Order: sequence, then structure tokens, then C-alpha cells
Amino acid sequence: MKKVFAILSIVAIFNFGSTLKVVAQDSTATEQVAQTDSATAALTDSTQVTEETAAPVAAEGGMHKGLKQKFIEGGAGWMAPIAFCLIVGLALCIERIMYLSLSSTNTKKLLTNIEDAWDKGGVSAALDVCRNTRGPVASIFYQGLSRYDEGIDVVEKSVASYGGVQLGLLEKNLTWVSLFITLAPSLGFLGTVIGMIQAFDKIQQVGDISATVVAGGMKVALLTTVFGLIVAMILQVFFNYILTLIEGMTNDMEDSSISLLDIIVKHEKK
Repeated sequence: MKKVFAILSIVAIFNFGSTLKVVAQDSTATEQVAQTDSATAALTDSTQVTEETAAPVAAEGGMHKGLKQKFIEGGAGWMAPIAFCLIVGLALCIERIMYLSLSSTNTKKLLTNIEDAWDKGGVSAALDVCRNTRGPVASIFYQGLSRYDEGIDVVEKSVASYGGVQLGLLEKNLTWVSLFITLAPSLGFLGTVIGMIQAFDKIQQVGDISATVVAGGMKVALLTTVFGLIVAMILQVFFNYILTLIEGMTNDMEDSSISLLDIIVKHEKK
């Protein structure tokens, strides 16, 4: 759970940073308005001054409002699939992070408990310890100890085989996250290409290259790419963090499995 709280803390820091940015924008806008008001006395055309100060005042909506406006301008037909990739991808990432955090086990303590239980009550007591401990490491230990009577070679093969099963469970749904990372910018690029084609169609219809005709279509086309790249970068950060957690747990499982085999060999010699 500590890792989950760490993620939430990072999100809170980013939100706090966005708030500071908005406050900075507000203060800048206020200074600009004050300077404009002081210059009003020297200018005779008050209408022109009002038009110059309208833009910074309108910028007080904040970053979230600006993103929402750009999202709407991009068009629902292309922005909706990109938003779907972001929502579903984040949901899968959060589910994996919570699952991995709950699956983490203090392997050193578990091995100590198993060895103490074995000394007191034999293999059955060690199996009870594994059964009452959550996580993939305890499940691997249980599968290995349950075949103790068949010999150390069978135990080793059982631990290795079931370790592969647990690794597959740890990596569950990561292929979908990888798909969304690839799909989001691809949708953005597709929207950009189609937007460019539509812009050239308008130029052909008008018969002249006009900035007014081209600008609207070009802006919408580029917005899809921007949002697609943003979604891919966000999901990529979570994806790499999940892979780091899985790599750490995999190394922990391999190391603790070797320690378990050492415990079994030691008790066989007694």
C-alpha cells in the first residue's frame, strides 16, 4: 500500500503544481490589467485599450478549461477514441499497481516463519504458514512444500513451473496497456492525415490558398496528434512503473525460491 500512496502523492504534487501555474497566470494577468488601466489616461481611444486587455483577462479560465476547449475543437469523432484509450489504460494500470502492491511479501520473514514452523511441527506446519500468507511467493512455496515427499528434484521443478504461472498472473492485462500506448498516437496521426485531406479539399473548392480556409482544418488535425501523444506518454510512465514492480517481484521470487530449497535440503540431512 505504500507504493499506492506514493503514486497518489505524485498525482497530488502535479495537481498542486498546476494550481500554482494558474495562480501565476492570474497574477500576471492582473499586472497586465493594471498596466493597461494606468495607460488608459494617456490614450484617447478607450475601445482599443479594452480590446487589448480582453485577451489576458479571458486567460483566467485555467489550464483545465483550455484543455477542455481544445478537446472539443478536435472533434468528438477522433477525440472520443483517444479519451477511451486514456480512461481504460489508466484503469488497467491502477488495477495492476494495486494488485502488485497487495501481492508484495516480506520474503525474509516468510522464510524465517517457515523454518521455525518446520522445526516445531514438520512440513504440515510449514504448509500452514504458506497457506495463511498472501502473495505469489507464498503460493510458490506451498506448491513446492506440498511435493516434499516426492524428492528435492520434484520440488525444484514444481517451484520453477508454478513460478512461471505466477509471473503470468503478475503481467495480466499489460498487453492491453501496451496496445493503448500504441493506438492513441496512431489515432492522432490518422486524424491529422484526414484533417489535412479535408483542408486541401476546401482549398480545391475555394480555388485559392487562404489562411482562413486552411487554418481551421490544420488546427483540428494537429490537435488529435497532440492529445494522442499526451495519452501515450501518460500510459507509458505507468507501464514502465508496473514493469519495474514486476521485475523486482520476479527477482524476489527467484531468490526466495533458492532459499526455500536450501531449507528443504537442510532438513533432509537431519
